Amino acid sequence: MADEKTPSYEQAREELTEVVRRLEAGGLTLEQSIELWERGERLASLCEEWLQGARVKLAAAMAQRRQPDPAGDAPF
Repeated sequence: MADEKTPSYEQAREELTEVVRRLEAGGLTLEQSIELWERGERLASLCEEWLQGARVKLAAAMAQRRQPDPAGDAPF
């Protein structure tokens, strides 16, 4: 998912926080507000994608951990 153009989860979350702060502060034109809102929606979607990817990886790791070792090579 990460490439040169895609921000990391932390970068996207930080920018999203800034977008929300600017929208809440007010003083923007309608056009600026809409542009920021749209950017915020894209960032929120990106954050959700990162989180969903992390959930999938965690679920796979937990499922693998629960499977018995067929070779009997478990350390305990």
